[in-house]
Amino acid sequence: MLSTRLSTAAFAAVIAFAASGSALAQKKYDTGATDTEIKIGNIMPYSGPASAYGVIGKTEEAYFKMINANGGINGRKINFVTYDDGYSPPKAVEQVRKLVESDEVLVVFNPLGTPSNTAIQKYLNAKKVPQLFVATGATKWNDPKGFPWTMGWQPSYQSEAQIYAKYLIKEKPNAKVAILYQNDDFGKDYLKGLKDGFGAKASMIVAEESYETSEPTIDSHIVKLKATGADTFINIATPKFAAQAIKKIAEIDWKPLHLLTNVSASVGGVMKPAGYENSQGIISAAYAKDGADPQWDNDPGMKKFLAFLEKHHPEGNKIDGSVVYGYGAAQTLAKVLEMCGDNLTRENVMKQAASLKDFEPDTLLPGVKINTSASDFAPISQLQLMRFKGEKWELFGEIMSGDVSN
Repeated sequence: MLSTRLSTAAFAAVIAFAASGSALAQKKYDTGATDTEIKIGNIMPYSGPASAYGVIGKTEEAYFKMINANGGINGRKINFVTYDDGYSPPKAVEQVRKLVESDEVLVVFNPLGTPSNTAIQKYLNAKKVPQLFVATGATKWNDPKGFPWTMGWQPSYQSEAQIYAKYLIKEKPNAKVAILYQNDDFGKDYLKGLKDGFGAKASMIVAEESYETSEPTIDSHIVKLKATGADTFINIATPKFAAQAIKKIAEIDWKPLHLLTNVSASVGGVMKPAGYENSQGIISAAYAKDGADPQWDNDPGMKKFLAFLEKHHPEGNKIDGSVVYGYGAAQTLAKVLEMCGDNLTRENVMKQAASLKDFEPDTLLPGVKINTSASDFAPISQLQLMRFKGEKWELFGEIMSGDVSN
């Protein structure tokens, strides 16, 4: 009987050991992940011509600190490593190499800017490191076959631009359109979307002016565009230059119908410095809620966002669209990492990122949902038009799908 008991105990011990070994085997890690930590890399223009976007990185850093304060994700703390690339592609390459080769991050998350992301895309894909939820709306990020390690987040510039073109064709079919655009992939991608949207009506475009981010001011371009006799102005600029354009238009008493790209529709980052009085009537498109709009005061998602600002990010300005953006992007990454469970390989991170179904971050407009698949790396494709009135944006029209049909 003693022998039988010993055999039974030994057998039970073997079963327990096997079970424990099986549990251990279920945990899978790549560089940047352990039982206690997930290391996330990021680059952001904290300095340079696009420094207004630096608050995105600061907001994401605060969001992950909140996550850690609440116990982390599946028991693991987020180690968020973020560097300044100055909106300079060579600097972006240098900083991303540092993140991958020295800091050994699991993922490069939400790197900002089309030029910077273009410069690092081939390197990260060759290294099989996720370039996840890039902070740029270039259409090319939705290329799962060509670049399976790169995924966008916000609506594409071409999708947004096509919506504006269709709006003008319907509401102002005889418009004389003047376009200011940034002379890089961001501006050119947007310009292509506009021309595709106008289609046979492309003759409505009477003038195009490009500017370089190294220029101290774009005032001369605005004067030149006014001289063409255009009655409609499309402002494809990053915040610093978008604000300059708004101020100069008012200064020279030009009164065109003004359409502004979403990336510069921040009340705190653009409208306030440009002057609320100069910004009246500008049209843009949104996919996220406006922190300055009282209609969201009782919205459950925005209540969580405002509570986050109060407790974890008091320097964050609720009327700055970039703060709203950073929160939504960080919440999406947190969701993906949660879905990964104990399989924190880079391959599984991309697999889960491509498996989002009707995910609704707290800060997205009602009806705007995140959906991805193995063949669709464009998480957000819906927008709603809005007009600036008083000190805030007012939404109008229906939620529209901005999917670009290739």
